[in-house]
Amino acid sequence: MSAVFSPVIDGQPSSLSFGKVVCVGRNYAEHAKELNNPIPSQPILFMKPTTSVVPMDEPLVIPQDQGSVHHELEIALLIGEPLANAEESDCAQAIVGVGLALDLTLRDVQTKLKEKGHPWERAKAFDGACPVSEFVGADHIQDWNNIPLQLIRNGDIQQQGSSAEMLFPILPLVAHISKVFSLQPGDLILTGTPAGVGPLVSGDQLEAKLFAEPLDSDVLLQVSTQVS
Repeated sequence: MSAVFSPVIDGQPSSLSFGKVVCVGRNYAEHAKELNNPIPSQPILFMKPTTSVVPMDEPLVIPQDQGSVHHELEIALLIGEPLANAEESDCAQAIVGVGLALDLTLRDVQTKLKEKGHPWERAKAFDGACPVSEFVGADHIQDWNNIPLQLIRNGDIQQQGSSAEMLFPILPLVAHISKVFSLQPGDLILTGTPAGVGPLVSGDQLEAKLFAEPLDSDVLLQVSTQVS
């Protein structure tokens, strides 16, 4: 397991330390459908602890004895100032960085938990369950409602989507979360995953990309990794 590390923004080390990770489930309709889940009427929120956060550009260490481990690529928001009971108009200035994260999920474990109506943390909050990239400054984002992302696995496009497809768009989502949990500098928000999730196996080569809109424009962020 990697030692504790700090966020890097525009290539420069940040004075922030990672805090809690607030995750959003089923924020893309097609992802909900691919797992036969209902479309939510309000954001589904859960958390990962700081101990789940590891650098995405280092080899991914996944559990070998708990069934299938799925990748879920997500836009990650790094919070730079406190937010509580915020209005949407307050949220953009509180986001100091935008990056990518993998919400690694023990899918077989999660399925059993869901059947029993239990929380998901056993499936999503284990050590190393949140590989995170470096960040670009929020000033690089032209349109919060059109941020494309893509995951390539072993040379094939596995996941591809855009914040334009989110059921709960980024800035209203951040405001909503701030009314449920106070957000502090260093906290992360994982905004949901597009369709195409699937199992990882040892030796998989992954390449994750974040684009300026549209999808065929400049790459804002690119990170390569592999499953050990």
